[in-house]
Amino acid sequence: MRAVALSTAVLIAASAVVAQDKPVFEATTIKAPFLEQFTDDYSERWTPSEATVQTPVGGETYSYVGKWALEEPTTPLFSGDKGLVAKTKAGHHAISAPFAEAVDPKGKTLVVQYEVKYQKGGNCGGGYIKLLEEGFQTSGKDFNDKTPWVIMFGPDLTCPGTKVHFIFRHKNPITGVVEEKHLKKAPKPIIGTETKLYTLIVNPDNTYEILIDGKSEVSGSLLEDFDPAVNPPKEIDDPSDIKPEDWVDAARIPDPEATKPEDWDEDAPAQILDEEAEMPEGWLEDEPVKVADPDAEKPEEWDDEEDGDWVPPMVDNPKCMVAPGCGPWKRPFKANPAYKGKWAAPMIDNPAYKGLWAPRKIDNPDYFEDLQPSDLNKIGAVGIELWTMTEDILFDNIYVGHSVADAKELAAETFDVKHGIEEAAKAKAKAEETAAAEGPASSWKDDPVAFIRAQVTKFIDLAIIDPVAAFKAMPEVGGALVATALTLLGLLAAISGLVGGSSKPVIKATKPAQKEKAPVAPAGEQKKEESAAKKRTVAQ
Repeated sequence: MRAVALSTAVLIAASAVVAQDKPVFEATTIKAPFLEQFTDDYSERWTPSEATVQTPVGGETYSYVGKWALEEPTTPLFSGDKGLVAKTKAGHHAISAPFAEAVDPKGKTLVVQYEVKYQKGGNCGGGYIKLLEEGFQTSGKDFNDKTPWVIMFGPDLTCPGTKVHFIFRHKNPITGVVEEKHLKKAPKPIIGTETKLYTLIVNPDNTYEILIDGKSEVSGSLLEDFDPAVNPPKEIDDPSDIKPEDWVDAARIPDPEATKPEDWDEDAPAQILDEEAEMPEGWLEDEPVKVADPDAEKPEEWDDEEDGDWVPPMVDNPKCMVAPGCGPWKRPFKANPAYKGKWAAPMIDNPAYKGLWAPRKIDNPDYFEDLQPSDLNKIGAVGIELWTMTEDILFDNIYVGHSVADAKELAAETFDVKHGIEEAAKAKAKAEETAAAEGPASSWKDDPVAFIRAQVTKFIDLAIIDPVAAFKAMPEVGGALVATALTLLGLLAAISGLVGGSSKPVIKATKPAQKEKAPVAPAGEQKKEESAAKKRTVAQ
């Protein structure tokens, strides 16, 4: 009964969810150093780039002509919810927004989280964001691919292939050279048309974690998982050390004293005819392998004068199918026992071998040790700078701050709701696809019982996986089942009330037959009399 009641409660709750209108967007009350939900006043914070830059190879120039727009998704999930959309196919896009105050990751957890939606599916194009260095947050119209940044994070389709970038820039304190440190084990997400949530957490203990749709995909150490490594090696190969000309690094050589045996025949063939083979019994030498199709007929429109003599198509000889073979029999080949192939001297250990040569090691003049790479440079802005062959890429709900809990709460308010709606839509599409594959179901008019049974079965199969998705995919069936369940519960309650209101019958216990004894008062009656006497005594 408890399981039935629980299932009924789930069905009723799911029905209530379906019955609700589309959720209405409300700005979050969560606070962060930077939190952008792309409300109508977004243009007060975001500046599209108008820069023109020159490519490092070829000297060609290009401009950031890709258009940006504030739009609802092509398939709205929240009423009134909008996002920043990269509109131009095959265009360079760049836009940035400064922080009210610079974010200093030193000694703190840094959390970067945002949603991206490839509304027209994945092609070639980026969906990543950049956290710009402090001092460049006001670049605005001049923002481009050369603008210094601290972290680059998010999905990138590289035609072919895709990965989630996590790159951070690190300055060598000895040489002053800034290097990009690329995550070696970057995850590869599935790019579809659904909303995706990307979360990066960098901890002050130099650990990191990347989550996709709230699920951890990869984690590790800033000191170990990036290429090139944060800290250079203590020793390097001596560039002035050259391998001696007489150095022998061949470990094995052909035996110089070996000679080819006199009976070694290099010209012997690998295979020879099997002289012992005999034609199998039943082989049909006079039967052709192919014969004219006896069932073929000349087409009526065939004209012998124009088309030539009609010849029926050839088919496999049916007699050959039951015989060992047909046609002239040929002696098969077998491996030649005298075949040895080309002679080569056997290999022996090289007496002059000195081992594998390697240059000697010297101290690395550029060596340093940074034990705290999580102390990244201060961040002054967030920017989106990408080239794409896919238009209508939507960005939303960008969070940059220090609270994992707040980022998770923001995801619960936004992404989790969207994800649930999209999963329900996928479940509905799958159910419709299954129904189409199974063929048209009988109609209510033709066979009401069979029609109801088929609909209920499909609903139950889907509800076992996801009750809410079942109600979204088949609301009529779900509503009818809930109404039926409520009716049955009401009937049971009514029957229980009627039964409980009537007097209960007195049931006398029966005793097994015993030998005749002198009649005595039943123990129950004696107790009743004693109890009545006690009550009278108390009353007096």
